[in-house]
Amino acid sequence: MNKRLKSPAVWMPLALAVALVAGMWIGKSVLTSRAGWDSRTKLDTILDMISDNYVDEIDTDSILEATLPSLLSQLDPHSVYIPASDLQSVNEELEGSFSGIGISFNMMGDTINILEIISGGPSERAGLLPGDRIVTIDDSIVAGQKWPNSKVMKHLRGPKGTVVNLGVKRHTTDELLSFEVTRDDIPVTSIDAAYFIDDDTGLVKINKFGATTFSEFLTNMITLKAQGAKRFIIDLRGNTGGFMDHAVLMANEFLPAGSPIVSMKGEHTKRGGLTVADGSGSLKDAQVVVLIDEISASASEIFAGALQDNDRGLIVGRRSFGKGLVQNQFQLPDSSALRLTIARYYTPSGRCIQKTYAPGVDYERELLNRYEHGELYSADSIHQDKSLAYETVHGRTVYGGGGITPDLFVPNDSSGITSWYINVVNAGLIQKFTFDYTDRNRDQLSASSDGIDLVDNYLPDDDTLLSEFVAYTRNEGGITPRWYYINLSRDLLVNQLKALIARNIHGVQGYYEVWNLTDPTVDAALNALREGRAAFPINNNE
Repeated sequence: MNKRLKSPAVWMPLALAVALVAGMWIGKSVLTSRAGWDSRTKLDTILDMISDNYVDEIDTDSILEATLPSLLSQLDPHSVYIPASDLQSVNEELEGSFSGIGISFNMMGDTINILEIISGGPSERAGLLPGDRIVTIDDSIVAGQKWPNSKVMKHLRGPKGTVVNLGVKRHTTDELLSFEVTRDDIPVTSIDAAYFIDDDTGLVKINKFGATTFSEFLTNMITLKAQGAKRFIIDLRGNTGGFMDHAVLMANEFLPAGSPIVSMKGEHTKRGGLTVADGSGSLKDAQVVVLIDEISASASEIFAGALQDNDRGLIVGRRSFGKGLVQNQFQLPDSSALRLTIARYYTPSGRCIQKTYAPGVDYERELLNRYEHGELYSADSIHQDKSLAYETVHGRTVYGGGGITPDLFVPNDSSGITSWYINVVNAGLIQKFTFDYTDRNRDQLSASSDGIDLVDNYLPDDDTLLSEFVAYTRNEGGITPRWYYINLSRDLLVNQLKALIARNIHGVQGYYEVWNLTDPTVDAALNALREGRAAFPINNNE
């Protein structure tokens, strides 16, 4: 294909070219004959005209590839075209596994820093450790090359059984260490954390609804229950959804037999009708609070909506995203795919919580509009369409037309965000300090049993830790200490430093074990549980 045609500036005149060619051929029988003429024939005809008559050599397949995303965007914001080159990575996020080396990492100072080694995976078998820095991948030097995450993953992932050679810098030696890692299937987990946040309460943090979400969820919930959990916090903040069926199965665990969960309606879908709980759930008697925020979407909203409309659990946090459209993925012969909206889903009260995407509405800006209108900080700023009022099973009022509004609103916590704090965040110094601190103290810190034990028994007092960090920002980042602002940001900084150090030793669960100690939304959920406000049936409006 002519490389010049990759430029958007070249695609723009094609519409004019099509019109001119159509004018030249107006007398041809293909245009004068109405028999069999429809929009599909029209599209094929236009593409043939371009191929046969356009001034430059052109690949009509490329025109179609460039046009399809725009075509689907005319339907709704969630119907998308997935090119063949992207399909594997898109599917891997939900399918439950991929082939790779089994690490989590971040890019810091143009270096790949290994944060976590997946237990039993290829990297653990090869001898890699958290804190290692990857300098080379096969024959390519990666340190200092400013590779994006996507390029790193492309080099680390690959077919099962293939080998990748890594050059690694470890803090215990000045030599570059060599590791040969054989790629294998790596599970993609949905549960970031599952632990006791107090003596009676289990907290489960779910990051997505993928192919293994329900089995992971049920395993963790049963384990917590067997260990004495009487009540639960299900944290769906930041969870953008995924497979709808897993949200339905999760809701079924909490609901009495016959309770409605969700229904779907679409012009062509055969999956409509109402789904109800079968009564087999193992958590029907447990108090439950569900945490949501403005990022919680789709399957997260199905679960939250099912519990809210049945007055089965208390919803805490901020109004959810508002995605009430259901997609199916259709594979095309060239290995590309369409993810096409096939139905709207409705919560048990009958409400559709899809926010508007009518012509003239800037759908992508809607979350920013919430911020600008103060909704993230005040429940009074939440706009409710009174014409879309519905009732829960026990008569509480809920609203459709734009997400799940929580029963208990908790504002976004912006305390501690000062100009000095923003400067150190923008310079990446919080992450750099915690990684360096962990490196220097890894042997000692690794003796801790979990995030809480690490904070209580292996870290210095808050003032000492903060002073070390401030000195680091001055020496490594050239940022002048401004103690007035530092003291305003003190609690936020100390909590972040502790949580990130815990993550470096105990993985993502260690992070949440520490961070949730000071999280206002988690605190509100715990208070509601202790006061019995999440007992079934919920009968109070907040």
